[in-house]
Amino acid sequence: MERRFLGRSGLSVSVLGFGAMTFSDGDGRYGGVGATRGADAVRQVDMCLDAGVTLFDTADVYAAGRSEEILGEALGARRQHVVVATKAFGRMGSNDHDTGLSRRHLIAACEASLKRLGTDWIDLYQVHSFDALVPLEETLRALDDLVTAGKVRYAGCSNYAGWQLMKAQAVAREQGYERYVGQQIQYSLMVRDAEQELLPCGVDQGVGALIWSPLAQGYLSGKFRADTGGATRLQQSGRLKAYDTATGTAVLDTIDAIVAARGGVSHSQVALNWLLRRPGVSSILVGARTDVQLADNLAAAQWSLTEAEMEALDRASQAPMHYPNSHHRIFTHERNPQLFAHYKTGE
Repeated sequence: MERRFLGRSGLSVSVLGFGAMTFSDGDGRYGGVGATRGADAVRQVDMCLDAGVTLFDTADVYAAGRSEEILGEALGARRQHVVVATKAFGRMGSNDHDTGLSRRHLIAACEASLKRLGTDWIDLYQVHSFDALVPLEETLRALDDLVTAGKVRYAGCSNYAGWQLMKAQAVAREQGYERYVGQQIQYSLMVRDAEQELLPCGVDQGVGALIWSPLAQGYLSGKFRADTGGATRLQQSGRLKAYDTATGTAVLDTIDAIVAARGGVSHSQVALNWLLRRPGVSSILVGARTDVQLADNLAAAQWSLTEAEMEALDRASQAPMHYPNSHHRIFTHERNPQLFAHYKTGE
């Protein structure tokens, strides 16, 4: 499997990573996403390693810490050969200090994650969200100290806005702290907001993107067009309505055509393949509740879309630009019409 450096760091990651949110006993926050553990978890880790996956991502809040524990147990002695990423921010106790990005919580959260994962270091330690109540200087200094102490190798962020990412990089540069080398963000054919600010900022600042929800909670697998009686997680959550739009239909119709023309590839593989070709993307996090789903997702790294197929998917999924990017487009188009030629006319 292809490997890419995470941003402008020296950390190499596989283009497909494994998201361990499904590792749980079925309890705790996010525990309902899946209940994979024991021999099942070991088997899925084996499948990933056999396919060339080197990146395994989790978070302390996934199943109240059980995801980290199960991942650590499943990796065992093989931990030293892979990149382990986890996250901190969410509430992990009843104390006022058991949440957020304060120095106190970050250091305590890191120590707890190390213990649950059964490791001496975390390769990529990510703040799970932006904390408007804590100065960035405090958060970045705490991360810098964790790197200096050898408990963390690299720092990253998740779910930041563009200006928050840029401010964090500026503060880190000004103070001489460790800078973020990765940003974990939502991005898919159905959710392209990251193209407005986050991905351009990441390319400019050398921050690689790790993608979560690449299949839009499974919508891009195409299975939700069948009558499942409201039994799927996406249908039960009510989020299906957000994707079941004219754009969603156009995207699935385009994927249908690609799948039919190629043969032997799935809807999910097409959606993942499109992401692999997008600027700024270092790795895509795939997760699955069954071995069949996981095997299908991992196969996406074995082939590539053509330029014509990429263009068709771009047109079907393209959303209007927001201000001020929409305003910038007007003037940029005057200088280089080809730069925005792939956007729908009239938007």
